Amino acid sequence: MMRCHRFHYESPLTLREACARLSDAGGEAMLLAGGTDLVPNMKRRQQVPPTVISLRRVRELRDADVSDGMVRIGAMTTLASLTTDPLLRERHPALFKAAAQVATPHLRNMGTLGGNLCLDTRCNYYDQNYEWRKAIDFCMKKDGEVCWVAPGSPRCWAVSSTDTAPALMALGAQVEVAGIHGERRLGLAELFRDDGIEYLSKKREEILTRVLLPVPVPGEASTYWKLRRRGAFDFPVLSVAAWIRRDGQGIVEAARLVLGSVASRPLLSPASSRLVGSLLSEEIIQAVAEEASTLAKPLDNTDFSLGWRKKSARHLIQGALRELRGDDPRELGPIARRAAELVPVF
Repeated sequence: MMRCHRFHYESPLTLREACARLSDAGGEAMLLAGGTDLVPNMKRRQQVPPTVISLRRVRELRDADVSDGMVRIGAMTTLASLTTDPLLRERHPALFKAAAQVATPHLRNMGTLGGNLCLDTRCNYYDQNYEWRKAIDFCMKKDGEVCWVAPGSPRCWAVSSTDTAPALMALGAQVEVAGIHGERRLGLAELFRDDGIEYLSKKREEILTRVLLPVPVPGEASTYWKLRRRGAFDFPVLSVAAWIRRDGQGIVEAARLVLGSVASRPLLSPASSRLVGSLLSEEIIQAVAEEASTLAKPLDNTDFSLGWRKKSARHLIQGALRELRGDDPRELGPIARRAAELVPVF
C-alpha cells in the first residue's frame, strides 16, 4: 500500500487566512481542493510538499452568482454540482459535458472546478510509482535531468489533461486569483504556459478563487468532445471544445476552437477565424478541421499510438463542428463515432 509522506496540514477558514498561510510557507506549500490529483501524486512521491493547505472550509470559494453580465463560479465548486445545474446544461453545454466526463461519479463528488483547471500535467514516464521512476533514473519533471519523451529536449513535454480548461477557453472564460496583495483577473488562456513543469502562470502564493463566464446571448452553441480508451475514468488523450455565435440567418459571427491534451496547455486554433462568415458548410468544416488538426503533434507520453491520435484530431474537430451545425454526432465516421460513443448525449 502506498502512503503519503509526513507533512504539516492546515485548514484555514477564510480566503484571507489561506493566502497568508500560503505566503508564509514561501512557495513550499501546496493547496488541497478535492484531493483527487494531489493525494495520489503524494503517494507516488511525485509531489512531496512539507505543508498542505486545505481549502475545504473556505466558504468564499464555493459562492456562485450572476453579476455584471458574468456567471461567477467559485473554484471549490464540485464537478458533480456542475453536472446537476440545469442552467449550466442549457447555457454552457461545453462546460457541462466536460465536467460530466471527468473520471467517475465518486471522483466528481470530490473533484473541484479549480482543481481540474490546475491539474498537474501528465506523462507515461512521470505518472508511475517512486520505484518505477527510480529504475529509469527519474525524469526532468521530478528529480531527474532528462525528458524521456524527448531526451535531447531542454524542456519537459508532459501534457495538459484537464477537461474543463479547453471548454472554458472556448466559452471565453476568465479567472480570478488572489494573494496577500489582493485579487487580479486574467483570461483563462493566460493561466497556462506551454511547459510541462511550470504549466501555470499564476504565482505560487496565489489561489485561484473563481471562474467567470459571459452570460450567453441568442445564437450561441458549444460542445466538448473527448477521446479516451474507456468510456469512464480515463484522462483525455485528445479533446476538442468548440463555441460559435450565429446571427438570425445562421451565419457564424464569432467562433473559438480549442484542442486539449496535445501540448502542455490547451491550444486555441487560429483556424477558428475561418468559421466566421460561414454557414458551417461541409467544405468549411473539413478545411477548418484539416488546418486545426496540425496543432496535434503527439509524442509518446500518453495512451494510443502517435499516428492514430494525430489522425483522430481531424475527425473529432469535424464531429464537434457538425454537432454545432445540428447533425447527430452518432451518425459520423468510425473515429468520430468512437468519440461520440464516449460523449454523453444529454
